[in-house]
Amino acid sequence: MMKAIAIFACLLIVALDVTAGILGIKAEAAQNQEKHVRLWMFECKEPSHNAFVLGVAAATLLCIAHVLTNLLGGCNICTREEISTAPPSKQLSMACLVFTWIILAVGLGMLVIGTISNNKSKASCGFTHHHFLSIGGILCFVHAIFSVAFYVTSNAVPGV
Repeated sequence: MMKAIAIFACLLIVALDVTAGILGIKAEAAQNQEKHVRLWMFECKEPSHNAFVLGVAAATLLCIAHVLTNLLGGCNICTREEISTAPPSKQLSMACLVFTWIILAVGLGMLVIGTISNNKSKASCGFTHHHFLSIGGILCFVHAIFSVAFYVTSNAVPGV
């Protein structure tokens, strides 16, 4: 029964992250369909409401996947001394946890920057926004890998 719950949890985390990644990439595609004029590093473009909605959905799903990963994975080791004396599976678990937080920060930041650029009611001109939504979407896929690795390694040796 516990194996079935673990498999379901991993599939749910992966599904949320993959859906967030696909939505981020689709938001980039919707943003690129709008009119824009580019001159070297400066760009004027119309905001895309569809890209805004998809970006918000992607950021929301990424956050939900991260919260679910942390709730299901737990945190049994919190001090440096405990980490150094812990078994390798728990050390790997903590490394994966740190990577999930870093990927969340960068990926969510990219999705938010790309989404905010599509929030304005009129055209904006300035420096080009280089594919923030698609990079954030790709980082959602990477987040799925490290989230599942964290969940599996944190639950690999229960009671240790």
